[in-house]
Amino acid sequence: MDRMVEIETFSQEEESHEIRLRPDAWNEYIGQEQIKKNLSVFIQASKKREEALDHVLFYGPPGLGKTTLALIIANEMNANIKVTAAPMIEKSGDLAAILTNLEEGDILFIDEIHRLSPAVEEILYSSMEDYRIDIIIGSGPAAQTVKIDLPRFTLIGATTRAGMLSNPLRDRFGMSFRMQFYNSDELSKIVRQASLKLGKEIVHEASLEIAKRSRGTPRIALRLLRRVRDFADVVGEESIEHARAKYALNELGINAHGFDEMDLRLLNLLVSANGRAMGLSTIAASLSEDEGTVEDVLEPYLIANGYLERTAKGRRATRNTYEVLNMPPPLEEGNML
Repeated sequence: MDRMVEIETFSQEEESHEIRLRPDAWNEYIGQEQIKKNLSVFIQASKKREEALDHVLFYGPPGLGKTTLALIIANEMNANIKVTAAPMIEKSGDLAAILTNLEEGDILFIDEIHRLSPAVEEILYSSMEDYRIDIIIGSGPAAQTVKIDLPRFTLIGATTRAGMLSNPLRDRFGMSFRMQFYNSDELSKIVRQASLKLGKEIVHEASLEIAKRSRGTPRIALRLLRRVRDFADVVGEESIEHARAKYALNELGINAHGFDEMDLRLLNLLVSANGRAMGLSTIAASLSEDEGTVEDVLEPYLIANGYLERTAKGRRATRNTYEVLNMPPPLEEGNML
């Protein structure tokens, strides 16, 4: 089922809209204030020393602006940036080709870096630390190792699953930043800023309504904005009003908490366990979804906002879950959950 609040995949058309709405300077980038503050200092220091920026790792749920930050860093450093994704680098030769084409001060951005194969990762170690790669030519007794020096470059890695990064790779990043979910005010500003780029005005109450239903994620907020704009255009509204935004979001099946049908199915499933923990495989089978989707897409927002908790025995509903579903929590050993 396609979800309006799905943030892992989107079409080429949506991706082009996404790029057009992305900020390209610090003054346009809203949210992640501490990360911006620290990065600004490190960038200024690197420029003052005329050195390449140290390697950077961004981690956190998808849709929070990791790629956008990488592009802004490139703009601030006046550097060229090469953007790729780990699944596209299938063998060590692919990475070697990318690295040898970099120039002094260039930035290499690798998305979903935790999905690099061990052989490719080994090439990264020496290139990140010593700015050289060792290539083996031939095989058997006649094999020779050729060392190729690389220009000083900056690797920016992004991952949604920091726990899957190997320790040797994680340790080679000089800076590591965890991306946080956005609050409603920040998302509202992002929506208003994007609406101007779309050429469609939006009233503050409407942008706040979209923000509240965007699961703390800019990518979802921008996607909902485009769909709400469609509803406004069809009826000929010159600006997006609050009533229109509320109507459109309800029609899209997204409630006031940002939950869609899949979220509600998950929460109702946990509630049906009457306070007992439920295993990930059981949840995935019951929802007819794979475990990765449940863990990477459904759970992060619910956990961050206290609607779900992970325990040693599995997942379980919280008091907030029962409140949002208007259900009484079960009794557990004589006490409320």
